[in-house]
Amino acid sequence: MDRRSFLKTSAMGGTAAAATTLAAPAYAQGKRTLTMVTSWPRGFAVLDDAATYLETYVSEMSDGQLTIDKKAPGELVGAFEVFDAVSSGQADMYHSADYYFIGQHPGYAYFTAVPFGGTAQEVTNWYEHGGGQELHDELGEIFNLKGLLAGNSGSQSGGWFRNEINSADDFNGLKFRMPGLGGQVLGKLGASIQNIPGGELYQALSSGALDGLEWVGPMADERAGFQEVAKVYYTAGFHEPGSALASSVNLDVWNDLTPQHKALLQGASRATTHVQLSETLANNGAALARLQQQGVKTLQFSDDVWDAFGTASAEVMDENMGDELFAKIRASFEESLATSASWINKSDGYYVEQRVRVLGG
Repeated sequence: MDRRSFLKTSAMGGTAAAATTLAAPAYAQGKRTLTMVTSWPRGFAVLDDAATYLETYVSEMSDGQLTIDKKAPGELVGAFEVFDAVSSGQADMYHSADYYFIGQHPGYAYFTAVPFGGTAQEVTNWYEHGGGQELHDELGEIFNLKGLLAGNSGSQSGGWFRNEINSADDFNGLKFRMPGLGGQVLGKLGASIQNIPGGELYQALSSGALDGLEWVGPMADERAGFQEVAKVYYTAGFHEPGSALASSVNLDVWNDLTPQHKALLQGASRATTHVQLSETLANNGAALARLQQQGVKTLQFSDDVWDAFGTASAEVMDENMGDELFAKIRASFEESLATSASWINKSDGYYVEQRVRVLGG
């Protein structure tokens, strides 16, 4: 029995009855409502912002004929349970970060971010024009999901620490929160990696359950309040240079949608990515300045630490190459990345270097 058949016939931890009753989207006078479970507490900067944009755009673009009922963690399922809830039909769609689900398949990392991967623009180039969407669908077919992306945090920070990182050895024994393949990289450097939902991070850092964590970037991190319990902040990280957010739909629900509703969800997801990413990047600089005013020390990792990140990242990526679909996704992504970078480095990248040289700042 394949994965999809199993999910459709198994009890899924005693929730089969609930799944049966919740699988069909709600209808009223020709209107349709999709239940969307999310991994984000309500009001979380950047991440819940993206889910809220999607919810709003779908309603506005359909004139209320298609709506989303957004659920925060705990309102229907937990933050990390959204994948199985949608896969099984307990909910219609989710909004999350797909690298939370590398335990289902390591290829899902590419639909959020991979170590030394693409910037937000490079990820979008691959997804829209380099075969990424099709590979998301191929992967989703295994789990009864239709892949969509809706949001991108841009380049994520290296993280919050109680003490400075002077060498790669300083990660040894460090209790650190980092999901995805990036977390596996730090694990190779000796860190004790924790994957804790966003709503629990402040308490974990303040209590000492964590020695450090990475979250998103200045706008989101400031609102989370991490500056109150840690004062060392590395502004660039290797692990998520452009982190996509997913808004994947149960495949049976997707196939039951009208062509217009499918196009509307795709358009709303793209609009969400554009507006949420630009909002985040427009606000990160001012948020960083406020963090510095509160006594936060902003730093960059040294070159030898970056070298250690690179060596460990190559090991982690290569360890997954025994999976045929992972290898296929990786090859597609890296081909697109090389093509995009060959122009970006010679145009935007060089221009920014010259702008800083000539004008400063």
